[in-house]
Amino acid sequence: MDQMPVPQPLDDDGALTKLHPNYAHALRLRTVLTAIPFLAGSLILESAFRGEGLFPSGIIAGPVLVIALALVIRIPQSRYNARGFQISADRLRVVRGLLFRSDTVVPFGRVQHIDVHQGPLERFFGIATLTLHTAGNHNAGVALPGLGEELAREMREEIRAHIRRETM
Repeated sequence: MDQMPVPQPLDDDGALTKLHPNYAHALRLRTVLTAIPFLAGSLILESAFRGEGLFPSGIIAGPVLVIALALVIRIPQSRYNARGFQISADRLRVVRGLLFRSDTVVPFGRVQHIDVHQGPLERFFGIATLTLHTAGNHNAGVALPGLGEELAREMREEIRAHIRRETM
Protein backbone atom coordinates (compact mmCIF):
# COMPACT_ATOMS: atom_id res chain seq x y z
CA MET A 1 0.00 0.00 0.00
CA ASP A 2 1.41 3.38 -1.03
CA GLN A 3 1.37 6.19 1.45
CA MET A 4 0.45 9.73 0.46
CA PRO A 5 3.59 11.87 0.85
CA VAL A 6 3.29 14.30 3.74
CA PRO A 7 2.90 17.79 2.22
CA GLN A 8 5.97 19.89 2.96
CA PRO A 9 6.85 23.40 1.86
CA LEU A 10 7.92 23.18 -1.77
CA ASP A 11 11.69 23.40 -2.06
CA ASP A 12 13.12 23.55 -5.59
CA ASP A 13 16.38 22.07 -4.33
CA GLY A 14 14.76 19.57 -1.97
CA ALA A 15 14.68 15.82 -2.32
CA LEU A 16 12.16 14.42 -4.76
CA THR A 17 9.78 11.61 -3.95
CA LYS A 18 10.67 8.64 -6.12
CA LEU A 19 8.07 6.94 -8.27
CA HIS A 20 6.79 3.44 -7.58
CA PRO A 21 9.53 0.82 -8.24
CA ASN A 22 7.19 -1.04 -10.61
CA TYR A 23 7.44 1.95 -12.95
CA ALA A 24 11.01 0.89 -13.82
CA HIS A 25 9.74 -2.62 -14.64
CA ALA A 26 6.95 -1.19 -16.82
CA LEU A 27 9.47 0.99 -18.68
CA ARG A 28 11.71 -2.03 -19.20
CA LEU A 29 8.84 -4.14 -20.58
CA ARG A 30 7.77 -1.27 -22.86
CA THR A 31 11.35 -1.06 -24.17
CA VAL A 32 11.39 -4.82 -24.82
CA LEU A 33 8.10 -4.57 -26.71
CA THR A 34 9.52 -1.69 -28.77
CA ALA A 35 12.70 -3.67 -29.57
CA ILE A 36 10.89 -6.80 -30.80
CA PRO A 37 9.96 -5.41 -34.27
CA PHE A 38 13.56 -4.28 -34.81
CA LEU A 39 14.87 -7.73 -33.87
CA ALA A 40 12.29 -9.43 -36.10
CA GLY A 41 13.18 -7.09 -38.98
CA SER A 42 16.88 -7.79 -38.58
CA LEU A 43 16.24 -11.55 -38.60
CA ILE A 44 14.12 -11.27 -41.75
CA LEU A 45 16.74 -9.10 -43.44
CA GLU A 46 19.49 -11.48 -42.42
CA SER A 47 17.62 -14.53 -43.70
CA ALA A 48 17.04 -12.79 -47.04
CA PHE A 49 20.76 -12.03 -47.44
CA ARG A 50 21.85 -15.43 -46.11
CA GLY A 51 20.05 -17.15 -48.98
CA GLU A 52 22.25 -15.20 -51.39
CA GLY A 53 25.41 -15.97 -49.39
CA LEU A 54 26.33 -12.29 -49.02
CA PHE A 55 26.80 -12.16 -45.24
CA PRO A 56 27.75 -14.63 -42.53
CA SER A 57 25.09 -15.63 -40.01
CA GLY A 58 24.49 -13.11 -37.21
CA ILE A 59 26.10 -10.14 -38.93
CA ILE A 60 22.87 -8.09 -38.83
CA ALA A 61 20.83 -9.63 -36.00
CA GLY A 62 23.81 -9.86 -33.61
CA PRO A 63 24.52 -6.12 -33.36
CA VAL A 64 20.79 -5.32 -33.25
CA LEU A 65 20.40 -7.77 -30.34
CA VAL A 66 23.37 -6.25 -28.47
CA ILE A 67 22.02 -2.72 -28.94
CA ALA A 68 18.52 -3.84 -27.87
CA LEU A 69 19.90 -5.49 -24.72
CA ALA A 70 21.92 -2.38 -23.86
CA LEU A 71 18.84 -0.22 -24.28
CA VAL A 72 16.61 -2.57 -22.26
CA ILE A 73 19.11 -2.69 -19.40
CA ARG A 74 20.20 0.96 -19.24
CA ILE A 75 17.53 3.34 -20.56
CA PRO A 76 14.51 2.35 -18.41
CA GLN A 77 16.47 2.61 -15.16
CA SER A 78 17.93 5.96 -16.21
CA ARG A 79 14.47 7.29 -17.07
CA TYR A 80 13.12 6.03 -13.74
CA ASN A 81 15.95 7.72 -11.82
CA ALA A 82 15.42 11.00 -13.69
CA ARG A 83 11.81 11.35 -12.54
CA GLY A 84 10.36 12.45 -9.25
CA PHE A 85 7.88 14.77 -7.61
CA GLN A 86 7.21 16.95 -4.59
CA ILE A 87 3.78 17.81 -3.28
CA SER A 88 3.03 20.67 -0.92
CA ALA A 89 -0.21 21.99 0.52
CA ASP A 90 -0.91 24.11 -2.56
CA ARG A 91 1.14 22.83 -5.51
CA LEU A 92 2.79 19.87 -7.21
CA ARG A 93 6.32 19.84 -8.62
CA VAL A 94 7.16 17.29 -11.34
CA VAL A 95 10.76 16.72 -12.48
CA ARG A 96 11.64 14.59 -15.51
CA GLY A 97 14.07 14.19 -18.38
CA LEU A 98 17.49 12.79 -19.19
CA LEU A 99 18.87 15.00 -21.95
CA PHE A 100 16.29 17.76 -21.65
CA ARG A 101 15.37 18.32 -18.00
CA SER A 102 11.92 19.65 -17.15
CA ASP A 103 10.97 20.99 -13.74
CA THR A 104 7.28 21.92 -13.65
CA VAL A 105 5.37 23.42 -10.72
CA VAL A 106 1.58 23.30 -10.89
CA PRO A 107 -0.31 25.50 -8.40
CA PHE A 108 -3.51 23.71 -7.41
CA GLY A 109 -5.46 26.94 -7.97
CA ARG A 110 -4.82 26.63 -11.73
CA VAL A 111 -6.01 23.03 -12.02
CA GLN A 112 -9.14 22.63 -14.17
CA HIS A 113 -9.53 18.87 -13.82
CA ILE A 114 -7.54 15.80 -12.81
CA ASP A 115 -7.27 12.38 -14.46
CA VAL A 116 -5.95 9.07 -13.19
CA HIS A 117 -5.09 6.88 -16.18
CA GLN A 118 -4.01 3.26 -16.43
CA GLY A 119 -3.08 1.42 -19.59
CA PRO A 120 -2.76 -2.38 -19.73
CA LEU A 121 0.91 -2.37 -18.67
CA GLU A 122 0.19 0.06 -15.84
CA ARG A 123 -2.70 -2.08 -14.61
CA PHE A 124 -0.48 -5.17 -14.71
CA PHE A 125 2.18 -3.45 -12.59
CA GLY A 126 -0.31 -1.71 -10.25
CA ILE A 127 0.72 1.82 -11.21
CA ALA A 128 -1.12 4.79 -12.68
CA THR A 129 -0.55 8.21 -14.25
CA LEU A 130 -1.91 11.32 -12.56
CA THR A 131 -2.57 14.14 -15.03
CA LEU A 132 -3.38 17.69 -13.93
CA HIS A 133 -5.03 19.82 -16.61
CA THR A 134 -4.56 23.56 -16.16
CA ALA A 135 -5.86 26.70 -17.79
CA GLY A 136 -3.74 28.05 -20.61
CA ASN A 137 -2.04 26.80 -23.73
CA HIS A 138 1.58 26.03 -22.80
CA ASN A 139 1.94 22.86 -20.72
CA ALA A 140 -1.82 22.77 -20.20
CA GLY A 141 -1.52 19.18 -18.97
CA VAL A 142 1.14 17.88 -16.59
CA ALA A 143 1.42 14.10 -16.34
CA LEU A 144 3.02 12.25 -13.45
CA PRO A 145 3.39 8.59 -14.46
CA GLY A 146 4.61 5.77 -12.27
CA LEU A 147 2.61 6.39 -9.13
CA GLY A 148 1.15 3.48 -7.20
CA GLU A 149 -2.51 3.21 -8.19
CA GLU A 150 -3.80 3.94 -4.70
CA LEU A 151 -1.39 6.85 -4.25
CA ALA A 152 -2.51 8.41 -7.55
CA ARG A 153 -6.15 8.25 -6.46
CA GLU A 154 -5.30 9.67 -3.01
CA MET A 155 -3.36 12.53 -4.58
CA ARG A 156 -6.27 13.24 -6.94
CA GLU A 157 -8.69 13.44 -4.01
CA GLU A 158 -6.32 15.59 -1.96
CA ILE A 159 -5.91 18.05 -4.84
CA ARG A 160 -9.68 18.07 -5.45
CA ALA A 161 -10.28 18.81 -1.77
CA HIS A 162 -7.80 21.70 -1.92
CA ILE A 163 -9.52 23.14 -4.99
CA ARG A 164 -12.94 22.88 -3.27
CA ARG A 165 -11.61 24.68 -0.15
CA GLU A 166 -10.06 27.40 -2.30
CA THR A 167 -13.25 28.10 -4.29
CA MET A 168 -15.49 28.35 -1.25
